[in-house]
Amino acid sequence: MSAEPVAVRRTGPARETGGGPSARAVLFSALLGFVVIALDASAVNVALPAIGHSLRGSTAALQWILDAYTLMFAALLLSAGALSDRIGANRVFAAGIVAFTLASVACGVAPGLGMLVAGRLVQGAAAAVILPSSLALVRQAFPDPGRRARAIALWTVGGAVAVAAGPIAGGLLTSAISWRAIFFINLPVGAVTVLLASRASGSPRRAAALDPFGQLAAVVALATLTFGVIEGGDHGFGRPTVIGCLIVAAVATVAFVGIEQHVAEPMVPLELFRSRTVTVCVLIGFSVNAAFYGVVFLFSLFFQQIQHQSAVEAGLMFLPMTALIAGANLASARVAARFGARVPIAFGQLISLLGLLGLLTVDPQTSRPVVALLLIPVGVGLGFAVPSLTAAMLGDIAADRAGLAAGVLNSGRQTGGALAVAVFGALIAQPAPFTRGLHESLLVAAILLLATTVTAMALPRSS
Repeated sequence: MSAEPVAVRRTGPARETGGGPSARAVLFSALLGFVVIALDASAVNVALPAIGHSLRGSTAALQWILDAYTLMFAALLLSAGALSDRIGANRVFAAGIVAFTLASVACGVAPGLGMLVAGRLVQGAAAAVILPSSLALVRQAFPDPGRRARAIALWTVGGAVAVAAGPIAGGLLTSAISWRAIFFINLPVGAVTVLLASRASGSPRRAAALDPFGQLAAVVALATLTFGVIEGGDHGFGRPTVIGCLIVAAVATVAFVGIEQHVAEPMVPLELFRSRTVTVCVLIGFSVNAAFYGVVFLFSLFFQQIQHQSAVEAGLMFLPMTALIAGANLASARVAARFGARVPIAFGQLISLLGLLGLLTVDPQTSRPVVALLLIPVGVGLGFAVPSLTAAMLGDIAADRAGLAAGVLNSGRQTGGALAVAVFGALIAQPAPFTRGLHESLLVAAILLLATTVTAMALPRSS
């Protein structure tokens, strides 16, 4: 390994144009990278029943198809920003896209659940490096603040559109071709993304420290906790394997805290959490993602397994909820500009909480239009809260630590989504009827949102 100083190295003239054809190509590449990881995360939900039928998977196995992706995304996102800074955003982004594309092909040809879950693990790891490096490329390509703000807005809206389109795309591909098509579609998209990214100039690099032992402890803690919850729900929490996993998770968590306290340059500096704003924002981020992704997971199964809808019909059921998220994002910024971030953060969670309580009335006989309408407040409320949540978090942190803060917040959010799938899957897998597990899960999500809605009041008035 070379020991030369980390610096910007170019083989030709810089191609950063601040809005010219090269910069637009880089923006489109970064947007495609963000879109493909967001789309893949939401599209697979609708395909779960088809995957379970094709590969003979239990509810626990279906949970791992989602959580293998989300766990690696959550854990590795903590150090992905430092990796991007150290190696260069352009190189990390291209490597992430290639890895994501190859892992998608592996998922598409998977003969069994083992290979599919392994492919999803690699997808999640690749997604973790794609996300921060794609945003870094946008920052690099648009040095002018005005153009950069518009470019970042487009990048953000691309992710929102992908989340909205994911269930429909997953349903259409599953019904028209096969669930495998959801993964194969990433092959041409990945090729185009890498081609466009090649137009980016060499990215600056700096000697950003890595924290391998802290990263390992974080992965072990999240993985064993999720495995313990999923297996406990499927086979009972008294089994030695389940108890052992939960003990390992606790030990790994303690080890992570100890490592972060003593390592010279920690992946997650614990002094961040001395800030009340940071602590509250991470808790809220955990809660809102648990509610959103938990609801999508539950109702993807409910629509197909209980109401016997097709994959396309199930995907369309989410359209009213997801289509309004982008509009809620924009409205959040306007309200925050006038009243501060605390208002949309609390009000958005309250709207979602009311939506969850409304969903408690759903049973197998509830009409489809009613269920679709009841889902709307959940998506709209969380879409209203999240942009202001991010702004409040970043506003409390020095500018030179913005990437770290964003990584911590998004890691907390992804962890919430992963654990929600694990816990809610355990509840619907119990011997009691599916509807009982559904209602218990919704109640858990509602209690979480109620707690963090109250917690939001601890944010400064200016937040």
